[in-house]
Amino acid sequence: MTKMLRALLASFGVLYATSTLCAASPTHNTGIVYCVNGEVNTFNPQLASGGVVIDTLSAQLYDRLLDVDPYTFRLIPALAKRWEIKDEGATFIFHLQSDVSFQHTQWFTPTRKMNADDVVFSFTRMFDKHHPWHQVNGGHYPYFDSLQFADSVQSVKKLDSHTVEIKLAHPDASFLWHMATHYAPILSAEYAQRLSQEHQQETLDRQPVGTGPYQLSEHRSGQFIRLQRNPFYWKGVPRLRQVVIDLGAGGTGRLSKLLTGECDVLAYPAASQLTILRDDPRLRMTLRPGMNMAFLAFNTRRPPLDNVNVRRALSLAINNERLMASIYYGTAETAASVLPRASWAYDNDSKVTEYAPEKAKQLLKQLNINDLHLKMLVPVASEPWNPSQLKTAELIQADLARIGVHVEIQPVEGRFQENQLMAMNHDLTLGGWSTDSNDPDSFFRPMLSCAAINSGTNYAHWCDEQFDNTLQLALRSQQLSGRIDYYRQAQQILAQQLPILPLASSLRLQAYRYDIKGLVLSPFGNSSFAGVYRDNSQGETP
Repeated sequence: MTKMLRALLASFGVLYATSTLCAASPTHNTGIVYCVNGEVNTFNPQLASGGVVIDTLSAQLYDRLLDVDPYTFRLIPALAKRWEIKDEGATFIFHLQSDVSFQHTQWFTPTRKMNADDVVFSFTRMFDKHHPWHQVNGGHYPYFDSLQFADSVQSVKKLDSHTVEIKLAHPDASFLWHMATHYAPILSAEYAQRLSQEHQQETLDRQPVGTGPYQLSEHRSGQFIRLQRNPFYWKGVPRLRQVVIDLGAGGTGRLSKLLTGECDVLAYPAASQLTILRDDPRLRMTLRPGMNMAFLAFNTRRPPLDNVNVRRALSLAINNERLMASIYYGTAETAASVLPRASWAYDNDSKVTEYAPEKAKQLLKQLNINDLHLKMLVPVASEPWNPSQLKTAELIQADLARIGVHVEIQPVEGRFQENQLMAMNHDLTLGGWSTDSNDPDSFFRPMLSCAAINSGTNYAHWCDEQFDNTLQLALRSQQLSGRIDYYRQAQQILAQQLPILPLASSLRLQAYRYDIKGLVLSPFGNSSFAGVYRDNSQGETP
């Protein structure tokens, strides 16, 4: 972490590794209200490409085979109590916990504990295109599709009731990290079987059944999601009876709710609000470096942006320092690579694209391009990588206007952005990526591989055979030094081709009421609320 970020954390009185919380009188007795801006189109993280489902809900509803320690950044056991690696990294054997219960919901009561059948079902549904559940609710699994796991996973086999073997076509040094992401939940095979018998397969992804600390109780689209604690949670009964995810307010509306006590936790506050949050004695904050990246993506399939020199000219016109000052207020680092600086594969020789508007004008003139009109798709929701995307778009619009390029901003929400991106009628889009993995592959392939075009996560629609081959060589390397060398080559290709312009790697911010304790903010995504509680809350006991 840089000196600038350390100084910032110190100025807010926030510890780098954990939040400082104070005792105070309770405001609610049974739970907390967590405010976040976003939409929920499915409750199954397998089908999601980010957003509230991944950043907030997955850790409450589901568990994975492995987890990531938010402080050491190491893989730790979860539903798999231990694992083995064989065949030089092409075969993985997972030994499962033996006493894990699935949630007892209004729509399903399990008759057995979690076992190997559930793990096999969860992964064969995604990886086996001929599996009867693969096409249910669309057959698209954006994260794993972008990694081409359906092609690389040869078999998912039950060895006994609590042992599962996964064989790959070739060694993959990143595989375990992908198993630890929120995109890899363990579902109930018994629940799926019952839904098949009732011909209601689509219900699996709308009415979730997992092994997580909280279970779905109520959902009102665009308003809120109510979770109630899972009394059978295998790690111990969660301390709060309920968690309400408030989806209904954005921007200053969420801040007002936090200040009045309607919200207990505010996810992704705008950096411009930090002074208010810092100076209010009723509030506390956590700031941590995040594994995320904000970027501007060029539609490389659409002229004239299919010309790398045009992309370079537009990049030279963008004043990144102004973005840092106006959007992030010192809570982000200017990005020089698609990887954040915290990544072990970050290329220290990477250079931030210079701000040179006169050079940009000259380059466009040499290309005989004038009176250029572009459309930019801009998500309206705040995200971990960018708290104010519309304002960012307006600043970029103004920068490009100075070199004679006219940009029309088209605000979009949720799945509408994904639909328009796949239609390829845009020229530019503001995007970002956040991962709950410490492996660089979780940035490169989902964002920019050829396969990620069809999975909907490659916003640039850019496909480069040399780049893809370099990533494959990195995965098959048995030495960390070898992987670092290949990822350095990959970053150099991106710097030369500029399918996206990295803008910022942001701190993760979270604000909360003074009486909330046990809240952990991870650089890899949101953590379980199982250990969260209020001081003197009457709702702490089961």
